[in-house]
Parts: sequence; C-alpha cells; structure tokens
Amino acid sequence: MTNPAFDELVETFEFLDDWEDRYRHVIEMGREMTPLEDVLKVPATKVQGCASQVWMVPAIEGQGPDATFHFRGDSDALIVRGLIAVLGVLYDGLSVSDVGQVDAAAALGRLGLNDHLSSQRSNGLRAMVERIRLLAAQEAASA
Repeated sequence: MTNPAFDELVETFEFLDDWEDRYRHVIEMGREMTPLEDVLKVPATKVQGCASQVWMVPAIEGQGPDATFHFRGDSDALIVRGLIAVLGVLYDGLSVSDVGQVDAAAALGRLGLNDHLSSQRSNGLRAMVERIRLLAAQEAASA
C-alpha cells in the first residue's frame, strides 16, 4: 500500500540515472523541509536507534482509527533529513490504521535505498519507521 505521491517519487527515482543523483535528490528533499522548532527537539520526540539526532512529532487530524496521519521531523544530518522527507511522502495523509499496513521495506526498496545506505543508516531508517508505526498505533487505539 502506497499513496500516489510516493508512486511519483518512485517515478522520479527511476528517471534519475545513478545513485549519486538519487542521493542528491534525497538530500534536497530534506533541505526543503521546514525545520522543527528547537522547543520540539526534546527526549520525548527523539527517535532511539539512530546514529544521528532524529526527532519526530506526530500531527494527527481527527480521532481513532480513521484519523489522518501526518508528522514532522528533523535531524542534524542532511541525508537523514532527506530520509525523513521520504518517509513523509510514504506515510503522509494515510489513516492511522493504514500506517501499520504499509510494507515500508518493500516501498523503500522500490527507491533502491536498501542497497545504498550504510548499515547504521539502514538501522536508523528502520527505527524511524517503527516510531511512525508506534505513533499511529497509539492514536488508532485511543478510539
């Protein structure tokens, strides 16, 4: 399950000839994100398991399992900011109950990210996905 915006991102990646171009595109996506305010960069919003500093703040519209999932994130590393932006494209606008249905590994595999990230970055990416799933599940359960 993916949304149309993520399918467009896949098409963009297919258009880019090599990993260097894709890497630059991911970094540019991160640069275009609005940074989190420092007041939101607190232990409660920090993602554990990332080599870089990563923070994620949910922005849920509505209540219960049909609530719409959005989040904001930030990192002190450019490539990680870009990965947060990619995850935003993957999950933004889904219902909180649908977030758990996304096969993130398969979706990100469509971008070729699995083959080009260091093991530390891959572990951090998995930690971010798990945090997103947890935030959405908590909201879905609050109905």
